[in-house]
Amino acid sequence: MKFISKSNSILIVLLSVINILALNFSKATAQEHVVIDEIVGLVGKYPVYWSDVETNKLQVQAYGEKVNECDIFEKLLLQKLYINYGEIDSVQVTDDQVESELDRRLRYYIQQFGSQQKLEEFYDKSVIEFKNELREPLRLEILAQTIEGQITSGIKASPKDAQKFFYNLPADSIPLIPSLYEIAQIVKTPKIGIEEQQEARKKLEDIKERILKGEKFSTLAVLYSEDQGSATKGGELGFFTKGIMAPEFETASFGLKNKDDISDIIKTKFGYHLIQLIEKKKDEVNVRHILIIPKVNPVALIEAARELDSIAELVRNDEIPFKDAVLKFSDDPGKVNGGYIQSQYTGNTLLSAEEFDPKMFFVVDKLNVGEISNSVQYYTEDGTSAFRLLYLVSRTEPHKASLDTDFNIIQQWALEEKKGKAIAKWVQANSKNAYIKIGDRYKDCKLKYNWNVKQ
Repeated sequence: MKFISKSNSILIVLLSVINILALNFSKATAQEHVVIDEIVGLVGKYPVYWSDVETNKLQVQAYGEKVNECDIFEKLLLQKLYINYGEIDSVQVTDDQVESELDRRLRYYIQQFGSQQKLEEFYDKSVIEFKNELREPLRLEILAQTIEGQITSGIKASPKDAQKFFYNLPADSIPLIPSLYEIAQIVKTPKIGIEEQQEARKKLEDIKERILKGEKFSTLAVLYSEDQGSATKGGELGFFTKGIMAPEFETASFGLKNKDDISDIIKTKFGYHLIQLIEKKKDEVNVRHILIIPKVNPVALIEAARELDSIAELVRNDEIPFKDAVLKFSDDPGKVNGGYIQSQYTGNTLLSAEEFDPKMFFVVDKLNVGEISNSVQYYTEDGTSAFRLLYLVSRTEPHKASLDTDFNIIQQWALEEKKGKAIAKWVQANSKNAYIKIGDRYKDCKLKYNWNVKQ
């Protein structure tokens, strides 16, 4: 059985972050005249660097897939053409789009590392610093996706298209379909109680009192702040403009008047903050802060696990159908759809082992179809500790694709083929309007598209 190990899962997260940052990464140290990278392609003003290709290559390898370096290079060249076209055509990417995707990705990264603290400790960056660094590269990535979406919008694959695609495949080229799983879940997310909220606030009130009596804000930030990325820097966040931080945090930060002024205790979705002004410019502010995060009561976590184990027994004893238990007991918004876990890539409920969290895979792989697990601890998308029951709805055996058993997958392949043809046509038309250069490293690649390369 092929699956991604925990180490590979973390590696993919690392590469994902590196790959996004590569869009803005400085490739040389001009002062020392030391070249640390190479431009291997150019579309308009947007270069493709060799390091971008290498990062993407490692990411493909981490998924256990075969690597074709020329294909990776062309994919990056296509992304730059999309961005170049989007900038010229003034295609807009809204702040809300960027922030929503930033939050989604960070939730995924946190889930893979196990907690926000572990992610921040590994990179020695706070989540806020992460967002500041990833925001512009991600905007360009979304811009590229938007252009591709416009090109392929409205393209569909009919049942006849699926049949035609399949019958045109050579017999020895029919793909092997791995085991696919349908899994549903019942989730219990313990709530943070009033006592825990008050305890966190009281802790911060005591810290503020110590600062007012003469202790250094930065020292107490190092000792007590739970924003691990900034705590090591005395809580300092660096300059930021409006629209970057949580609204309550921004209001308090920009509301401080003089150096070393301290805010009231404020609450955001991250927890409770105390803020001190370092420096203020016209449109920017630099502050340090101390964050205290309210904790879920350990007793509440134990009770959530016990409740789920009791529900599992009810299902096993046929006292309640699983689908009814989902609607009655689950805290997951997806319970209205039967609690099915969906692929974050396709939205499909059929998942390959590569799409699982490793901990989840080890639980599911031991279940028979129609069986339910005991409670399993995990982290929700916003990083909250929770428990869930996993129910194996179906599992397929590895097999060669056929129209009888895999029609939906084959139809998706047919759709991708049609989209590929539309993209090829678009590239041929639009590459004429951009300066495109391919460096010596990839000049002999057999590329799929007609790039109208400038000699």
